Amino acid sequence: MRRTPGVFTLVMAAVAALSAGAAITAAASAAPPAAGASLAHPVTAYVANSNSGTVTAIRTATNRVVTAVRVGHVPFAIAITPDGKTAYVVNQYRGTVTPIRTASNTALAPIKVGRLPEAIAITPDGKTAYVVNTGSGTVTPIQTATNTALAPVKVGRAPVAIAITP
Repeated sequence: MRRTPGVFTLVMAAVAALSAGAAITAAASAAPPAAGASLAHPVTAYVANSNSGTVTAIRTATNRVVTAVRVGHVPFAIAITPDGKTAYVVNQYRGTVTPIRTASNTALAPIKVGRLPEAIAITPDGKTAYVVNTGSGTVTPIQTATNTALAPVKVGRAPVAIAITP
């Protein structure tokens, strides 16, 4: 993970503020917003709610819920593209990934992947998302420009996690 000067400190201060019950505001730092964040595209946290089949968007400046987006059955993991424009939600029991356009919090058509997807990671250039399918022992690459699943890659039995080098 690359550290931008001041950003790591801001993140740690934000974590401390949240744990103390305070709201996080843009005034907390003179550092520029993270990649993809701006006044037109504020920083938002996305929470997978597996029992309701939704993802809750929380505006971090106010710690208020923006909306709940219906995504599928048992949302389990989320990854956001480096530009912040799309969140990819793993729907474990449907074997799909649902993209969410973060500017409008709109769910797009689900993408079919393998059985029991459990984890997701996105390449640093944002071009490919990799989904770990525990039930099929595969990893499915997704081209983020077209939201198209590519041929699955066979890996070991019951994979559960993935990380991508910077």
